[in-house]
Amino acid sequence: MIHIPGPLLAQITEAAEAAYPKECCGLLTGSENDAGDVLVTQVAPSPNVTEDDSRDSFLVDAKIQFDLMRELGDGPERIVGHYHSHPDHPAQPSERDRQSAFYPDHVWVIVAVDSGRAGAVAAYRFDSTDGDFQNMTLAS
Repeated sequence: MIHIPGPLLAQITEAAEAAYPKECCGLLTGSENDAGDVLVTQVAPSPNVTEDDSRDSFLVDAKIQFDLMRELGDGPERIVGHYHSHPDHPAQPSERDRQSAFYPDHVWVIVAVDSGRAGAVAAYRFDSTDGDFQNMTLAS
């Protein structure tokens, strides 16, 4: 399970709508308990710096990621995942997402945006054993 407090989830969906028809993206920080439940405590928006078509791909700015890692240091929180939107596509991993799943322990939060309005929000974790994403329960 992943818990994203309502105001943080609203920040993600608002960013998805604002970026439409392009993909938005950002990082999620928080903690994970022994049962594998993730609690998100901060959303760090990033410009989408992909050199590909930003309507169906994203890349978090490396400077934002490194600055955030430095800020978190050795504290109890860490980068637990990232979010991005799927303009006019469902909130499920795309083939491009599968090809970009480099961090198997990270959570992927995907927002569907249809005609500029945020719709379904879903969370996944990549399972390197079977090479596919596993759905996570999302609570806010």
